[in-house]
Amino acid sequence: MKNFIVRAITSILFVIVVVGCILWDATTFDLLFGIITAMTIWEFCTIVNRNADLQVNRFITTVAGTYLFYAVMAFNLNTCGSEIFIPYLISIVYLMVSELYFDRKNSIYNWAFTMMAQLYVALPFALLNTLSFIAVPQQFGTPNAVYTPLLVLSMFIFLWCSDAGAYCVGSLIGKHKLFPRISPAKSWEGSIGGGVLAIIVSQIIAHFADQFMAPGIMTSPLSWAGLAVVVVIFGTWGDLVESLLKRKLGIKDSGHILPGHGGMLDRFDSTILATPAVVVYIHTLLSFS
Repeated sequence: MKNFIVRAITSILFVIVVVGCILWDATTFDLLFGIITAMTIWEFCTIVNRNADLQVNRFITTVAGTYLFYAVMAFNLNTCGSEIFIPYLISIVYLMVSELYFDRKNSIYNWAFTMMAQLYVALPFALLNTLSFIAVPQQFGTPNAVYTPLLVLSMFIFLWCSDAGAYCVGSLIGKHKLFPRISPAKSWEGSIGGGVLAIIVSQIIAHFADQFMAPGIMTSPLSWAGLAVVVVIFGTWGDLVESLLKRKLGIKDSGHILPGHGGMLDRFDSTILATPAVVVYIHTLLSFS
């Protein structure tokens, strides 16, 4: 009972902070998720380095990934050109070349996990900026980037609905295991229940979306339902990917920073795979609109 109360309080505070920072303005959004990016990369490197045969450079890897987040933000805001990515590329080259000067047992694995920290953690968080700052065409000149928090907020809402629906339905009628080799607790019934709840909520959002979205983006209830389906599917895969990672590294939780919920990677595992999928989905819709 005590653990349930701790989990509930942590969840409520987590939702308040995330929703508040997303809705407040672009500055609080980027400050929050820049910090989350740094903490999650650091945590990822920490659990990797618990293996005596692995040694990832946590500091440079974290700085590089956090820089990527803010570089993508600046690029999407049209405040900088592609040259903004040069320091990031230099840091990646350094992380690769520096391994040559250390006589380590598993240099290839060090390289692999270093790059995984960038591709698996840093890049998805950086892509949140692509969803938040939408370029609105202008009659003359360069398109203006408009802060549009509803897409990112909706993605989190759909993930939370998916988790809540999956837990409730799975607890009541879940019999058929979704992926027993990796996550024995997940069921097909729960996953479908979570998906249905997310689609229902997507239609509520669609009803009010025109007041908050840039023109020409997500204009129909069907597009919002499709977004919910994409988020649920890839969010579930994201959860399973992190479960497989923890199994292979021999750990239960990625950290202990969130009481009752584990670490940052535990909290954002679904987001990590859902974000790139949503970016592809949104730009596919835009290309055919």
